[in-house]
Amino acid sequence: MFSKILIANRGEIALRVIRACRELGVKSVAVYSDADARAPHVREADEAVNIGPPPSAQSYLLGDLIIEVAKKHGAEAIHPGYGFLSEREWFARAVRDAGLVFVGPPAEAIAAMGSKTSARTLAVANGVPVVPGTTEALRDADAARAAAREFGYPVLLKAAAGGGGKGMRVVHSESALESSLDAARRESKNAFGDDAVYVEKYIDGPRHVEIQILADMHGRVLSLGERECSVQRRHQKMLEEAPSIAVTPHLRHEMGETAVRVARGAGYVNAGTCEFLLDRAGRYYFLEMNTRLQVEHPVTELVTGIDLVEWQLRIASGERLPFEAKDIIPRGWAIECRITSEDTANGFLPSTGRIDYIHLPSGPGVRWDGGIETGSEIGLHYDPMLAKLIVWARTRELAIERMHRALLELTIEGVETSRDFHLRLMEDAEFRSGNISIQWLERRLPSLTSVAPPPESARAAVIAAVLLADRDRNRGVSLRADGDMADSALKEESSQSASHGWKQLARSEGLR
Repeated sequence: MFSKILIANRGEIALRVIRACRELGVKSVAVYSDADARAPHVREADEAVNIGPPPSAQSYLLGDLIIEVAKKHGAEAIHPGYGFLSEREWFARAVRDAGLVFVGPPAEAIAAMGSKTSARTLAVANGVPVVPGTTEALRDADAARAAAREFGYPVLLKAAAGGGGKGMRVVHSESALESSLDAARRESKNAFGDDAVYVEKYIDGPRHVEIQILADMHGRVLSLGERECSVQRRHQKMLEEAPSIAVTPHLRHEMGETAVRVARGAGYVNAGTCEFLLDRAGRYYFLEMNTRLQVEHPVTELVTGIDLVEWQLRIASGERLPFEAKDIIPRGWAIECRITSEDTANGFLPSTGRIDYIHLPSGPGVRWDGGIETGSEIGLHYDPMLAKLIVWARTRELAIERMHRALLELTIEGVETSRDFHLRLMEDAEFRSGNISIQWLERRLPSLTSVAPPPESARAAVIAAVLLADRDRNRGVSLRADGDMADSALKEESSQSASHGWKQLARSEGLR
């Protein structure tokens, strides 16, 4: 095992890796931008190094600088987390060339799976079913029209180097194809520096089901089962669960074997995820492989009992996987909600500011993977995800109830968050029944984000209570001016506590 590693990331995933290192007796080196100087991951690491200004292009994406810091501080390996440099083939290669270990797959595997078109080609070569579509980027609008006629409308335009819904367009008719292709190319170029786009047949109403794999350096490749990731807004996952209500034990085995075949074909080592579409008839199609740790890895950890970050480090240090496929059976049910700094009632607009107060849920089966605390400054430099709330229970029904309870306990003051959206999601009858697809949330979004006005009597009571708390606070300030410091401090503390309580009630009644 390594004696020291550098973590080339921030926020909750940096903390997650730091904790795994501590349990393994490995020293950790954190890197941080000016914006993250007081972040929890900086404080929790054994060492921390400032690498530049807040923009990621001037800090977290400076691969050469990060490698230099790792060598200077005696780190033997670099864990990239997810996002930033985690799927950059050149970075994995540069880490290796510098005599360090990249905690992830070989650069060659990242290159093979980094382009969706090359991944499709590899999948087809290994007998893996893919959504009908092109295996090469479209040359022009004429090539797009020919492909769309072959597969039949609607079709899906996708960025070859893409992810997260960037450079993706659904096209329902030939008249809209050329303008959609131009828009997809522009978006892909802006997001990934590559305007290559390909076309797939658009499948109506599928689920997004992914298979987690682990592969060691000694030839063992294992599937750890599936995750259901169909609750998506604009192709961004909002909630994940494991296992999937739509996957039978037979289908789990079949999809797992398919994912293993893809990984072997790519020469894959370490943790990775194969993503599939699962249609209503139970047919599945390979989409792509994520050559890194996924945001949603905790749900797999909770149903398998396998610490994925620990095994990332063990595999990277040369250890063999001690598990066999027959040992890996999902037990119970896990659900993860992504808690983001977004105003879900107002079109998911980003919310910035200072976290004034935070109260975390606890109790049996509740896990919080977060990178925030009271006093954290939330800006626009990075992804809006603040944390992940994860629960485990014996059944899906109990897991939903436990998540609902945990969300009720969660309080974050100072910025708007997705907490209330997730509460409504837990209460939604269609979600509770499991009758979902990747298009489901877009249809249900209006009912999940609208805030019903409270009864007039409740509204009046809440307004009166808030006004009374504000009056008491002002009275405390007046008393301070008269010099009665002890009494004013007591009154102010009391009024702030009352104000906080009434603000919570106001929020529950739909008032902002």
